[in-house]
Amino acid sequence: MTSTVNAVTTRALCMLTVDFTKLGLRAGDRVLDMGCGAGRHAFEMYRLGADVTAFDMNAQELADVEQVFALMLADGQAPAGAQSQTQQGDALHLPFPDGEFDRVVAAEVLEHIPADLLAIAELVRVLRPGGTLAVSVPRWFPETVNWKLSDEYHNVEGGHIRIYSEAELIAKIVDTGMVYQGKQYAHGLHSPYWWIKCAVGVRNDGNPIARAYHRLLVWEIVHQPKILQLAGRILDPLIGKSLVLYFRKPLSG
Repeated sequence: MTSTVNAVTTRALCMLTVDFTKLGLRAGDRVLDMGCGAGRHAFEMYRLGADVTAFDMNAQELADVEQVFALMLADGQAPAGAQSQTQQGDALHLPFPDGEFDRVVAAEVLEHIPADLLAIAELVRVLRPGGTLAVSVPRWFPETVNWKLSDEYHNVEGGHIRIYSEAELIAKIVDTGMVYQGKQYAHGLHSPYWWIKCAVGVRNDGNPIARAYHRLLVWEIVHQPKILQLAGRILDPLIGKSLVLYFRKPLSG
């Protein structure tokens, strides 16, 4: 069991988009991971001692996340006092009271939601005054290349419906009363992979170039070689696939 849990959490850690230091995460914080997907951020926040609610509309993904939470607890991967739970629901109608959470994370979610302003309003509503919010979306330039290379990349059920510019997304969140705190870029090594996939066919898993690059990414995740860590740090500000924005909710007003 230990090896299974370690493998899951190692993969999750390597694929983290949000920087929890920038978010201000502390043990005991009540945290919402809205649109948690496979749970990569939820697992790490739980491991860091937070009270984590993993929220998604996909029941099967939530069942898988709940299973990993249970394995982490049984294997001692979460500190005493840390709590975890999953909840299914709609991002436009979060089933939580106002100010329920100290931290809110929405990683790679808003680009899928037609009524993004309503979703943003809900994220802000459930965050306590003084709490912090991290939002990540695909970055404008790498995402634009993907869309130009392939309609199939985004024109699918549940796919990406918009490309955000930094200024647009910051403005949409600041308009709710949030205070912008800063930004970062992530996953610079992943942008070329998706450009290749879009060029050769998103479903063309047999393409030798795409397969070779995928093996490189898996090697990065499993072994974390220093040379690829350095390459990632160089590429992130240049072609990082994800834009990550940080905000704080004012204590009043």
